[in-house]
Amino acid sequence: MTQLDALRQWTTVVADTGDFRQLAQFKPQDATTNPSLILKAVQKSDYRPLLDETIAQHKGKALDDVMDHLLVRFGTEILTHIPGRVSTEVDARLSFDTAATIARAERIVALYREQGIDTSQRLLIKIASTWEGIQAAKALEQKGIHCNLTLLFSFAQAVACGDAGVKLISPFVGRIYDWYKKSAGSNWDEAANAGANDPGVKSVRQIFDYYKKHGIATEVMGASFRNVGQITALAGSDLLTISPELLGELAKSDEPITQALDAQAAKKLDLPKVSFDEPAFRFALNEDAMATEKLAEGIRAFAADAIKLEKLIQAV
Repeated sequence: MTQLDALRQWTTVVADTGDFRQLAQFKPQDATTNPSLILKAVQKSDYRPLLDETIAQHKGKALDDVMDHLLVRFGTEILTHIPGRVSTEVDARLSFDTAATIARAERIVALYREQGIDTSQRLLIKIASTWEGIQAAKALEQKGIHCNLTLLFSFAQAVACGDAGVKLISPFVGRIYDWYKKSAGSNWDEAANAGANDPGVKSVRQIFDYYKKHGIATEVMGASFRNVGQITALAGSDLLTISPELLGELAKSDEPITQALDAQAAKKLDLPKVSFDEPAFRFALNEDAMATEKLAEGIRAFAADAIKLEKLIQAV
């Protein structure tokens, strides 16, 4: 049995890619996208026709409207290759505007529905885990629009998402690892911080155990992996979203793996229930230098790639 097959015993495998032609070989249940992945895909000759066709079909429309049509075009194509859900991201430049995030999400949902997609079952709207983004997700969930809260780096963000009734969260394992490794500099001990001791892995375990202990229905999907060890150390998480490169490594390896996260075991843990209102949330996030820096950095990076994608659209 390959590691990928073994992982599927406990965890739903999700492909983290905009390259839908890669999906068939790995047979993921779901797929996630973002502007960075779409930007990468449309620069390949195989996908360039999708960009050209989408722009031609919507010529004269506002740039943000064409962008959403492009994201939905890719998402719709991805759904023909997977049995589950696709995550489509709201423009990161709206991360601090609750009303604008809601409006953009509703437009994306409407575009999917025009393509005959059952959005209640097959779509997750991806939103950055700012306070404003979490409040937007809360309102959208109440309307039956399910959300994937991304760029999540802290326990406070996870608690707020759970309290908001968010469908799914994506804690960024690899980016947490990156921060701590960079911060430690020459003092970083890779072996001592691998597997279950990886700071990103520990963050996801804390969130997973807390959710299961308190019966919080929000799904935990570890994301942003740097190596296979981080993935196998989270076997048992509700979902894991994995790049095609790491899916390939898992599919080639038959080294045994064991279940690392256990919902039933988590229920027996002594974990107090906590909650954050807006001031407490902002203070907790401020106190966490890693989460503050990585959230801001992530929003900037997604926004920059959205701008690059817009320039590509304008150049056609």
